[in-house]
Amino acid sequence: MIRPDYLKAGDKIAIVSPARSITFEEVHPAIRFFHRNDLEVILGSYIFSRQHQFAGSDEQRCRDFQHALDDEQIRAIVCSRGGYGTVRIIDQLDFSAFCEHPKWIAGFSDATVLHAHIHRQFGIETLHSVMPVNIRGDKQDENLQTMVNALFGKRITYSFAKSGLSREGHAEGVLIGGNLSILYSLTGSASEPDTAGKILFLEDVDEYLYHIDRMMISLKRAGKLGKLKGLIIGGMSRMNDNTIPFGKTANEIIADLVREYNFPVCYDFPAGHQDTNLALIMGRKVSFTVDKEVRLSFY
Repeated sequence: MIRPDYLKAGDKIAIVSPARSITFEEVHPAIRFFHRNDLEVILGSYIFSRQHQFAGSDEQRCRDFQHALDDEQIRAIVCSRGGYGTVRIIDQLDFSAFCEHPKWIAGFSDATVLHAHIHRQFGIETLHSVMPVNIRGDKQDENLQTMVNALFGKRITYSFAKSGLSREGHAEGVLIGGNLSILYSLTGSASEPDTAGKILFLEDVDEYLYHIDRMMISLKRAGKLGKLKGLIIGGMSRMNDNTIPFGKTANEIIADLVREYNFPVCYDFPAGHQDTNLALIMGRKVSFTVDKEVRLSFY
């Protein structure tokens, strides 16, 4: 895997909107946050544009992201928010300059398109982290601190209590993944992740339980689960159910579908669409252990 250069004081970062629209009021706290961490913020020309739910047209969003990819002075690109829309522009983006001069691309949720595509096509590390829309006020909480630590090259290690459904074991491998719904939608495309020998992270929000089941079965049938080294389940937040209940929680659905395998599995990892959303370096080799507690260390 290729690792972009870590940031240093005075570096320029771009905030762009490849998906849903955002306002200046929503972005302003993030600008202050990056300034406090000695980074210069460049805003995309169309970041505040609006076309229905999107941040401008596909062409405008693509143009902003392309400029950030091509500008060698910009050392990181931060997606302003998720929603939906990145998949509409991913095939129009030219990553040639980015591959010559890799830079960090940060975000989660809809940004999973970028994590998956860049990993599969170019083997370059990216950052699964909070986005400007998640930053409120001037408090630098754990979510923001882990984002800064990752961007500036500080070592990252996490440990927390395991849930009852977890399966013990130890594995080492490259971390990939992100939002389950997005990964499911990439099946059969140029952005489809190769999961063999990898440690897969999954999270989701506001999905029906039967759809969690359908997506996980689809991944299983496509051979995406059987050759994993490990599975990390983050927040399965605000799940929905039908009038006739599905009968299992999201974690129980996943536990049943991976019961036949022997790799370590943990649930409720503190990342995803929830209050705690710790930074994860996608494409980085990790050590993953589930015993009395869950431990994840990045090499």
